Amino acid sequence: MMPVESIGEQIDREAKLFFEEHKPPTDLIFDDGAEMESNRHRIAMTVLIRSVEQGLANRNDFFVGGNMFIYYSAKQIRNQDFRGPDFFAVLGVDSNNSRQGWVVWEENGRYPDVIVELLSPSTANQDTGKKKDIYEQVFRTPDYFVFDPFEPNSLQGWRLDATLRYQPLVPNERGWLWCETLGFWLGTWQGIVDRETATWVRFFDESGNLVLLPEEAAQQQAEFAQQQAEQERQRASRLEARLRELGEDPNALNE
Repeated sequence: MMPVESIGEQIDREAKLFFEEHKPPTDLIFDDGAEMESNRHRIAMTVLIRSVEQGLANRNDFFVGGNMFIYYSAKQIRNQDFRGPDFFAVLGVDSNNSRQGWVVWEENGRYPDVIVELLSPSTANQDTGKKKDIYEQVFRTPDYFVFDPFEPNSLQGWRLDATLRYQPLVPNERGWLWCETLGFWLGTWQGIVDRETATWVRFFDESGNLVLLPEEAAQQQAEFAQQQAEQERQRASRLEARLRELGEDPNALNE
């Protein structure tokens, strides 16, 4: 005679079966071999990532990524709709975790807080249509921006309102858009990055100062140190000249 299964055991067995059928997959793909639309798109993405890392260097609770998969639902996985944003940032997460992609169910349900898509002729309609709808209605990403690296006047942005619908951001007098989540302006800047001259989309702090790349910050510090050394040299030279006017030998003072 087979033992009778108790109600508790039956519930436990059914719960285990449900979990086995619905548990998140572990064989996720994180590289499909797809490349950026152009070298300028690649540089533009890198500029956004590295400048935010530099701008938030005093924090250890954020993650920034780009051109990497964001997994958020079983339906998305079945449809093989993997491609994530060109740039995204998430605040309030562990910066020390190593991630191949962003897997929402492994991040306590967290979605990107800021997204920037770099438009191209082949992606513009999707980035301002289907993807924008996903970022608004599924991700609930507060700040969303688009920019075409080959069209300097193409910057657009949206912010979720109280009804969780995107409302267009109004640019300031410089044409910049305020990214409330990061506390930075997003605007255009013309210059040379990685030996390519273009109009780049860059972050600026609340006072309008460019959020520097690490190499730009290092160069700025080196120039400041050089200026200080030059000022000290000039001060010493003036002091020496004044001592000579007074009939003193500056060299004798050092003996």
